This record gives sequence, C-alpha cells and structure tokens, in this order.
Amino acid sequence: MKGWLPLTLGLLAVIMGAMWTVQGLGHVEGSMMTGVTLWAMIGPLVALVGVGSLVLGLRSRRDRTPST
Repeated sequence: MKGWLPLTLGLLAVIMGAMWTVQGLGHVEGSMMTGVTLWAMIGPLVALVGVGSLVLGLRSRRDRTPST
C-alpha cells in the first residue's frame, strides 16, 4: 500500500502541472489563471515533482516484488 500514495499524488501533480501550464499559456479559457505567465512557469515545476513522485512510487513497488 505504501507505493500507491506516491503514485497517486504523482499522477495528480502531473495532471495539475500540465493544466496550469496550458492555462498560463492561454490555451484554456475561462479561468483567472488564463494568460498569466506565473502559472506557465509553476506548472512544469509541479509536473516535474509529480514525475519524481511517480518514479519513487514505481521503485518502491518494484523493490517489494519477489524475484524468482
């Protein structure tokens, strides 16, 4: 169960980071974040942290798999 938390949080961070990036770049309308450069810079950072969390989660799951 320990590996599921980083995987879930990592996936959410990647999705949020991608959404913030496209909103900051102005490709998604209807938000106060649309066209704001700050979100175009924060988004990739959040997505990168999410990828790191995904890698850690996958590693912890792989380390617990019994080898044959």
